[in-house]
Amino acid sequence: MANHKGSEGLVKVGTNTVAEVRDWSLSETAETIDDTAMGDTARTRKSSLTSASGSLSCWWDETDATGQIAMQAGSEVALKLYPEGADSGDYFASVSAIITTQDASATMDGMVEASFSWESNGVVTWATV
Repeated sequence: MANHKGSEGLVKVGTNTVAEVRDWSLSETAETIDDTAMGDTARTRKSSLTSASGSLSCWWDETDATGQIAMQAGSEVALKLYPEGADSGDYFASVSAIITTQDASATMDGMVEASFSWESNGVVTWATV
């Protein structure tokens, strides 16, 4: 059985690797349509529309113009999420994503952090490098 350390992952906006990523998430969902009819003894459903959403957090890097700075709230980006790295044969998810939230935070005794939330604009595709 193959498994991977989280530190192997990375995120790209287009072909550009986002700097200082700490974590990311991807949630894919499918709606269902109830097609139960009179006489049925149990509910039945059909699969309907799919969607995805997620987030990522980073240590703030103002020099990352093609990664963190490109993910402004309201912008649409080509997001690629790599759970196991970007070597030949590694899997990744690709999605057109609309950035819905862009946050920054800082504490006196900590690092400056940036976080982003997104929603899909189309289907998520999984492929290999």
